[in-house]
Amino acid sequence: MGLLVEGQWHDVWYDTSKTGGDFKREATQFRDAISSDPHSRFPAEKGRYHLYVSLACPWAHRTLIFRKLKHLEDYISVSIVHPHMLENGWEFKKGMGATGDLLYGLNYLYELYVKADSNYTGRVTVPVLWDKKEKTIVSNESAEIIRQFNQAFNHLTGDEQDFYPAPLHAEIDALNEQIYEAINNGVYRCGFATTQKAYEEAYIKLFHLLDELDVRLHNQKYLLGEQLTEADWRFFTTLIRFDAVYYGHFKTNQQRICDYEGLNPYLERLYHHPGVGETVNFLHIKQHYYFSHKTINPTQIVPLGPKLDFD
Repeated sequence: MGLLVEGQWHDVWYDTSKTGGDFKREATQFRDAISSDPHSRFPAEKGRYHLYVSLACPWAHRTLIFRKLKHLEDYISVSIVHPHMLENGWEFKKGMGATGDLLYGLNYLYELYVKADSNYTGRVTVPVLWDKKEKTIVSNESAEIIRQFNQAFNHLTGDEQDFYPAPLHAEIDALNEQIYEAINNGVYRCGFATTQKAYEEAYIKLFHLLDELDVRLHNQKYLLGEQLTEADWRFFTTLIRFDAVYYGHFKTNQQRICDYEGLNPYLERLYHHPGVGETVNFLHIKQHYYFSHKTINPTQIVPLGPKLDFD
């Protein structure tokens, strides 16, 4: 996992020397938005936008789920990077179901960032929402992309499902913040920690909230009761990866999700929601984490287990 500095690629891992061994995620930099307003810079149009994703990445997975749920497959095309991310970052080579770059035939994702901004400095991450017309990045912030998918194309698709309903904004936002800090990013803070103290702090917070949410889900269908919301889908993309990679690879091994009486049936319920299971690719998930993170797994051996059965 490298980064660009003024448009030049550098193969540099995360530096935790100044944070007491704690992994700190950098903020995304492209924060424009597709709008239902036809006079906006990025109006919702069929075929104008392209999504660059990794099937392994939980942040990119959010956008694929919303593309599926909101019936946007015919409106937004997709390129899938290869699961192995090494000295050149995300790559567009084919194999294992990766598509290559379907727009420009680029070799590496960082080349797309340079195409959008020749002096870009920062991490090169997925997802990327690309505008084919202006040939630039609209957004690389998954939390904002899914909200655009949730409503910006409704007038074109006729799909009025709302996973971020106005009366629940405050509750959804509060849950999102809790889950992001302790769980979505918490698993990475465990896995990428470089001191025992940083690891243990993240680990304790992770399982404290997982235990709380397990109790909550004993008595209700979704995080906010009977209403399926954005908060559930943001939570889902971490849960579906937990037993496959985080439990072993990131040392989050207090308990598997399949051992929770509330969380496990909740996870299965979300997986079996129409279309969602099609967005899950355990081959990419396991290959990416175990093969790409050589600082954690220098042998790059990808384990055959665990046995996962959601069907």
